[in-house]
Amino acid sequence: MVLNELRGAKLFSPDTERLVLRPPQDSDLEAMFEIQADPTVNRFNTAAMLSTREAAQELLQSWQRHWQTEGFGYWAIALRTQPEQVVGFGGLMSKRIDGQQGLSLYFRFRPQAWGQGYASEMALAALALAFEHLRVPAVRALVQPANMPSRKTLERIGLHLKASLADVPGQAPNLLYEITAAAFAAAPKLRPQPTPFGA
Repeated sequence: MVLNELRGAKLFSPDTERLVLRPPQDSDLEAMFEIQADPTVNRFNTAAMLSTREAAQELLQSWQRHWQTEGFGYWAIALRTQPEQVVGFGGLMSKRIDGQQGLSLYFRFRPQAWGQGYASEMALAALALAFEHLRVPAVRALVQPANMPSRKTLERIGLHLKASLADVPGQAPNLLYEITAAAFAAAPKLRPQPTPFGA
């Protein structure tokens, strides 16, 4: 099944053992700005750091449009014990990477939420969505070489380093990680250990 065939197929957000995963709302603007403009969160990728609420608004609206057209997208993430407090954003979005259209895995969390395994928990739910519902052949993720916490998180949930892409001028080449549907199906369905100093 190709991604275009999935347009308009509304899929429910799969809450996990500890997390509430839902489509981003207009009321998430402040949380988005706080996270995306935080220098600590962006310490490995300063080019992606937002500087204004207007930029955060544009980003939030682009994520909402993806939900409207594709039926899935990045989630606003909260703890089940505190569902009103957004601790991060992440999930899957259709993107063109290295000339190929496919699903890209993404996550960013408030520093206070790091080291708890939330990124792995969310990402495993996203991979289940990709392979068990959307039936895509692979999921990819881009990460800066120095971002060892995110790299270790990706590796712990089964992604493997595939290539290096010089896709952002003036920035070190991104590393391209990937996991296939076959690899996900063969992997044990256990929650990975948290990544120290990461999400």
